[in-house]
Amino acid sequence: MSSRGDHQPVPLSVLLSRELANEKLEKPEITHGEANQSKKGEDFTFHKTGCQRLATDGLTSYSVFAIFDGHNGSGAAIYSKENLLNNVICAIPPDLNREEWLAALPRALVAGFVKTDKDFQEIAKKSGTTVTFVIIEGWVVTVASVGDSRCVLEAAEGGIYYLSADHRLDVNEEERNRITASGGEVGRLNAGGGSEIGPLRCWPGGLCLSRSVGDMDVGEFIVPVPYVKQIKLSTAGGRLIVSSDGVWDAISPEKAFECCRGMPPEAAAEQVVKEAVQFKGLRDDTTCIVIDILPPEKDPAPLPPPKKQGKGVFKSMFRKKSAESASETEKEYYEPDIVEELFEEGSAMLSERLDTKYPLCNMFKLFMCAVCQVEMKPGEGISIHASSSNSDNARPWDGPFLCASCQDKKDAMEGKRPSGPERYHSDDSD
Repeated sequence: MSSRGDHQPVPLSVLLSRELANEKLEKPEITHGEANQSKKGEDFTFHKTGCQRLATDGLTSYSVFAIFDGHNGSGAAIYSKENLLNNVICAIPPDLNREEWLAALPRALVAGFVKTDKDFQEIAKKSGTTVTFVIIEGWVVTVASVGDSRCVLEAAEGGIYYLSADHRLDVNEEERNRITASGGEVGRLNAGGGSEIGPLRCWPGGLCLSRSVGDMDVGEFIVPVPYVKQIKLSTAGGRLIVSSDGVWDAISPEKAFECCRGMPPEAAAEQVVKEAVQFKGLRDDTTCIVIDILPPEKDPAPLPPPKKQGKGVFKSMFRKKSAESASETEKEYYEPDIVEELFEEGSAMLSERLDTKYPLCNMFKLFMCAVCQVEMKPGEGISIHASSSNSDNARPWDGPFLCASCQDKKDAMEGKRPSGPERYHSDDSD
C-alpha cells in the first residue's frame, strides 16, 4: 500500500504541460454513490458535481465530495457542510488559469477550514466534526482532512493510496507532542484504582482526536488545520472510497475495495457499509461514498467506405505495420501511467501552511487577511511570521498577513493564550 513520502512531488506545471503535449485534454467521467447506516445521526455527506469556473484559459469544472462525522452533537457537522466549500472558494483569488487555481487550492483549503472553525466557534461552544473534503478537477484529486474519516484511492493500474491522515491520538505521536506543548493534557480515561482504559484522549473534554472543526469546549489546540494531499491520476482513472470511522474501525482499505470490486458506485457503497456492519455491528454511524473517475467513453469510429480490390491488395495485406501504427489502437483511449503526487503537507502551524513562495505569492492580495479574507488598511495586518518560534526564518515584515481576530485564533491554536472554556472565564473576570 502506498502512503506518504514514497516519492518526490512532481511539479504541477510539468504534468499540465505534458497533458498539452499529449493532447490529453478530455475530462474524466465521474460517477458516485453513497450509503449510510445511522446509530447517532451525526454523519453528514456533501456532493456537488459539475461546478463551473471561468478561468483565464477557458471554462473549467470541478466536483466536490465530503463526509462530516460529528460528535457531541451535529451542529459542527451541519455548519461545516453548509459553509466550508464557500469559504474555500472565497480564499482562492479570481482570474487564475487552471494551473494557478490548482496550485492555490491547498492553501485555500487551509484558510477555508480555519475560517469555518473560527466562525462556528463564535456561535457554538460545543460540538465538533471530522472532515474529509475531496475536490476533483480533471484528473487532479485534492483531499483535505481533519480527524479519523479517510479517503483512499485504488488506481486502475493497481495499488492503494492513502489520501488523508489519521489524527487519532493513539496513532500519532507528533500530534500528541504538539498538544502537550500547547498546554493540553493527553491520557486515557481513569477507571479508578490507578487503572486506565480506552484510547488516548485530550483533556479537558476527552476527545480522542487532535484535529477537528469545532470542539471549543476541549481547547483550541484541537486545530482545524487539515492535512492536504494533491495527486494526478493517469487517464486510466481509479476509484475513491471516502468513509467515516464506522467503516475503517471494522475493515481495512484492501477489504473495502475487494468487497465491492466490479460494482457500480451506489451498490459498492452499500456493500462497503454492509461489510463493516456485519463485522462489528452497528456501533457507530457508518457512512461511505464511492467515486469512480473513469476515462470518457468514446463512440466507435465510423467504418471507412469499402475499397475496390486492385493489384496492390495482397501486398498491403502482408505489409509489416510500423511500430507507430501498431500502437495507435492502444493509445486511442489512454496511455497507462502512474499516480503522481503534486503536493503533500500536514503541519499544524499556520505560518507554514499559509506561507507561499514566488510566483504563487503574487496571486494573493497584500492587504487582505489570509484566513477570513477581510480587507485591511496598510499597517493593520499582522504577519503570519510574527513571533515565530523559528527565529532564523522569522520575517515579521513579510506577508501573508492576518487580521487581529485571526491572529488571536492562531495564538490560541499554538498555545500562546488561553483557549476553550478557560479563555472565556478569563475574559469574564476582566
